Amino acid sequence: MQKEKFNFNGFYPETLDFLRELAANNNKEWFEQNQQAYQDFIMAPARDFILAMGEELISLSPEINADPRVNKSLFRINRDTRFSNDKTPYKTHLGIVFWEADLPRMESSVFYFHLEGQNLMLGAGIYKFTKPQLEQYRKSVVISRYGDELAEIFKTLASKSYDFGGKNYRKVPSGYDANHKNADLLLYDGLYASRDLQIPDEFYSGKLIDYCLGIYREMSALQKWLSELTKRS
Repeated sequence: MQKEKFNFNGFYPETLDFLRELAANNNKEWFEQNQQAYQDFIMAPARDFILAMGEELISLSPEINADPRVNKSLFRINRDTRFSNDKTPYKTHLGIVFWEADLPRMESSVFYFHLEGQNLMLGAGIYKFTKPQLEQYRKSVVISRYGDELAEIFKTLASKSYDFGGKNYRKVPSGYDANHKNADLLLYDGLYASRDLQIPDEFYSGKLIDYCLGIYREMSALQKWLSELTKRS
């Protein structure tokens, strides 16, 4: 049986216009008046992108999830303002995530797409480890087989100008050797690589799929290393 091909023809100039105007008019009245533009220029192409991108990401991660529903691959645009001093009701970016297998999406090693202003950010990894993940991560880092592999992944991505996030400790955690060759990796409580980009010409066509796939492929070793955390003993 021939594999189904999903149709994605790119985002629109109006996609960026909408996000820019939302940032300047972040209120319920404006959003409701522009609901059709939101559906046409944000939601519709984003859903097509998720399906088409997910089809290609299977080549990097066979168990990847690409679900175009809100609160699945699509992050909701409404902000949770309950515990924030910022009471603006809407996010001014488009967030899309592709996550692994049966794990909750925020506990999975993911591929991430973030569109805001005139910038595109592509990332891969885990934003914040759960407690069991953190414990397993630390154990893995000090085992040469796994820690040296991760150190080499870091070296390769750094040489290609990727940024890294999740380094939130100043000291090596208690019980671990501060002089270990991979001690710097123990300062992370989440781990992800990312690249910030100007909006490429491919953004406006189906070529965006291959453009993103090339960058995701470069980060795929990190995504795979992290996705295997829970499988290690």
